[in-house]
Amino acid sequence: MKDLSYKDRHWHENCFKCAKCSRSLVEKPFAAKDDLMLCTECYSHEYSSKCNTCKKTIMPGARKMEYKGNSWHETCFLCQRCQQPIGTKSFIPKDNNYFCVPCFEKQFAYQCCACKKAITTGGVTYQDKPWHRECFTCIGCKRQLAGQRFTSRENYPYCLDCFSNLYAKKCVGCTKPITSLAGAKYISFEERQWHSECFTCMQCSVSLVGRGFLTQRDDILCTDCGREK
Repeated sequence: MKDLSYKDRHWHENCFKCAKCSRSLVEKPFAAKDDLMLCTECYSHEYSSKCNTCKKTIMPGARKMEYKGNSWHETCFLCQRCQQPIGTKSFIPKDNNYFCVPCFEKQFAYQCCACKKAITTGGVTYQDKPWHRECFTCIGCKRQLAGQRFTSRENYPYCLDCFSNLYAKKCVGCTKPITSLAGAKYISFEERQWHSECFTCMQCSVSLVGRGFLTQRDDILCTDCGREK
């Protein structure tokens, strides 16, 4: 008589039967549950999960998808938008539906107004428009502006350095930009400007802030040096 074995257990050929329906399991697919041997039909009926989409039994050995306690046949787990099987690809759940990443981005994600690609994480808003953080850059030097102080001119964003170099008045004394963005104080006289700390006598370098001064051609002099001249 033929001896059948499975995991160190042995049966006579005519004793190797489904514990539920008593059909022979010889040379047929079977499954084990709590030491019971079952044909695939009985096992599926008793223990197999049901597909969340088609509601049919997912047979033992069949490829299936599982997510948060639900199961699907691999061919039933579809993207809500393109209706293609998601398989092992990444997906995003929304409102009890599931989307492959490209479809989710097309349908729900904001598009960066600079690169026109979907913003999935970490965007910023400027003038009511969405941007990737890495796309929101100074129009001059292309340095990222997210989280930095910046200003704008004609709706274009600038870092403070570029804005100062391009548009700010230049100090007569040091020739560097005078910017009020950082709260700097400056002196203005006859269409010329100085940083407060640069407004000094050309001759003796004494500060002229709050003091009388004289002009000699383009030079600014304290009253003492002006009289000597």
